[in-house]
Parts: sequence; C-alpha cells; structure tokens
Amino acid sequence: MSMDYPKDADGDALRRVANDGSDMAAPMSIDFIAAAPDRAAAEAIGQAARGAGFDVSIRQDDPGSNASSWTCTCTRSMVADYDDIVATQAQIDRLAQPHGGHADGWGTFGNA
Repeated sequence: MSMDYPKDADGDALRRVANDGSDMAAPMSIDFIAAAPDRAAAEAIGQAARGAGFDVSIRQDDPGSNASSWTCTCTRSMVADYDDIVATQAQIDRLAQPHGGHADGWGTFGNA
C-alpha cells in the first residue's frame, strides 16, 4: 500500500501508524470516537453504533468534575485505508448527531 496520504490530520496519523511498523494492507482494530453531551446520549450513540456493526465502550470523560461529557468509542477491525477512515468518521458523525454528539477523531495501536 502506498503511504502517499494527503497532508492532513488523518494522513499524518496514517503515516505514523505505518512508520511504527504496521502492515497497512492488513486489518487492525481502529477506535472511532464520538463525543456525547451526557450519558443518555452516549448510550443512544452506542446503540446506533452497535447496530452498524461496531464494538462499543462508553465512559464519562472526567468523573471527578462537574462536567457531564461522555465518550463513546466505536471499534471496528478494518484496513486503515485513508478513504475508509474518512468515510467511517462521517458515519460515526451521522450516528452521533441525532443525539447531540459528534465524531471526535480516531486512533489505533496498529497491527505491528
């Protein structure tokens, strides 16, 4: 696979994953993050993401503070292809928006 990724945040992240020794042609577990305003929204986003085939975990961002923001991590095993990463982030955003949430990036430990 070519490492000729666009010069943007997603391309930079993919270059880092490749430079860390991952096989970019092989699937890896990728976490897509959805930010949610509260627990109910995070649970609803999680339910929608599960229905779309993601593994889901939900956590409160800072349990010791008065803030009530939550994170829904939507995980999928896939090849880390730039276009697929961008499309999956858009999918997470579409799943989150009806519940007051939004896509908030992605991450992976790769497959090295």
